Amino acid sequence: MSFSTYTPRPTRFLPLAGALAALLLSAGCTDLNAPIESEYTPDNFLTTPEQFIAASGPVYSQMRGEVAKAYWNLQELSTDEAVIVARNGNYYDGARYQQLSLHTWNPQNEFVRAAWDWGFSGISTCNRTLALFQNTADGDFKTQFTAELRTMRALYYYQMMDLYGNIPLVPEFGSTEQPTNATRQQVFAYIESELKAALPNLSATVSAQTYGRPTQSTAQALLAKLYLNAEVYIGQPRYTEAITACNAIIKGRKHSLAANYMDVFAVENGPQVAEIIFAVPFDANLAQGNMMSRFALHQQMRDKFGLLFTPSNASLTWPEFYALYKEPTDTRNQQWLAGKQYLSDGRTPVLIATTKKGLDSRYTGADGNAAISYHLELSDRLTFRDGAKFDVGNDELGKAQGTRNIKYYPDKSSTSRDQGNDLVLFRYADVLLMKAEAILRGGQDPDGATAKDLVNQIRTRAQVPALTTVDLSSLFEERSREMAWEGWRRNDLIRFGKWESVWGQGMKTNADTYRRIYPIPTTELTLNGQLKQNPGY
Repeated sequence: MSFSTYTPRPTRFLPLAGALAALLLSAGCTDLNAPIESEYTPDNFLTTPEQFIAASGPVYSQMRGEVAKAYWNLQELSTDEAVIVARNGNYYDGARYQQLSLHTWNPQNEFVRAAWDWGFSGISTCNRTLALFQNTADGDFKTQFTAELRTMRALYYYQMMDLYGNIPLVPEFGSTEQPTNATRQQVFAYIESELKAALPNLSATVSAQTYGRPTQSTAQALLAKLYLNAEVYIGQPRYTEAITACNAIIKGRKHSLAANYMDVFAVENGPQVAEIIFAVPFDANLAQGNMMSRFALHQQMRDKFGLLFTPSNASLTWPEFYALYKEPTDTRNQQWLAGKQYLSDGRTPVLIATTKKGLDSRYTGADGNAAISYHLELSDRLTFRDGAKFDVGNDELGKAQGTRNIKYYPDKSSTSRDQGNDLVLFRYADVLLMKAEAILRGGQDPDGATAKDLVNQIRTRAQVPALTTVDLSSLFEERSREMAWEGWRRNDLIRFGKWESVWGQGMKTNADTYRRIYPIPTTELTLNGQLKQNPGY
């Protein structure tokens, strides 16, 4: 990607962000009163778009912090889409990954804490930056950038409310009050009101200049997601409102399906991809944090993809989920690595020089040290040698266990494990699927669209036959194939009543309904005695 092109990148935050970033990001989510000091006066502070962009910088850099790590882990490793296995002890890490897969996490889980700290630090950063904006003269720049920050704050709140339920509404900057739990209904209402208030002042333009910052399309997509899940969040159906929000995007004609599914997530994705509504910009050198390829690829994939780093071979998918990809012509199959592996020419086999014992450490023959050449074959099954630890072994057969996702295509220009693909949070295909689902659930569309026609737009792009009928079951399968590994699986499973199901080759059996939300981290309860733990924990 061309890093210098995009507005909300670190180099564009300077020089003002250099002074502000350390200040705004130094305080944790519980420190609501960090002082704001700068050399700027009312005569020279925040008068140009570049200065407002610079002042907003920490809000966006904070989003990069855990959105592709702890947040993604809570939304995906807790589902049937993704799993991290141990390999002769490697990646066991105190069972923190297995706790997510088995639904046995507790308030001390590292990812539960890291995602909370990340989200509420983002909210506090928004609050402190908005306080800076209050000291500037009124004008179009201030109005638009204030609306963008309010939308970003609403996004952080949405992510936290979705994960933790009864979260605190953090007081505005300057308050000495310790926040207490709000109900999910109260947080829902706050997010809705903030987005509606910000919407008219957000940019209606979708371009390289607005890329990575919230536009009117972003706010509508977030409203659609809020309303689609309203029955889960507040016990009230809001499907017609979800359709209205989707229609605003569809009729706006600023977004459309990309011709090539994989282009949406490519290393060079960016503002030229009309399907992207809102993405978190990453760069392998200057805006790090996206390590999808690092975890998903077998070490021998280094040569296949021409990589300058060695992958970690950790993240897989459960066999039952991969089995949803039934059509051989489905272009979405390109996001998966399975079966015998070949180099980029598609003909030269990926060969591993090893021994019979190196291939399978359980081999007991006298010729265990005999040299062999193993054609790498990624199994679509997972065979645990130690089920309690999800351990598949670390010999060549163990390393080859599991299907891998490469939706965020490996970045061969990166010299580290970070990659340059921007992480897509909202895109047009999801809008079409959300509208289809809202119609099936009883929402009213003034345009008279059908769920079948909306879903078949997705299937046409995927080069699979059109469906003759669509119900919630078939729509759920289509969402599964289309949205894999994009951070929405937990959200979908809960909404479709599948969160308590058995999956993972029968490994996940926990049906505790209180685990539809995560616990408030123990560290946060210790820091703030006003907070109450979520029920069940």
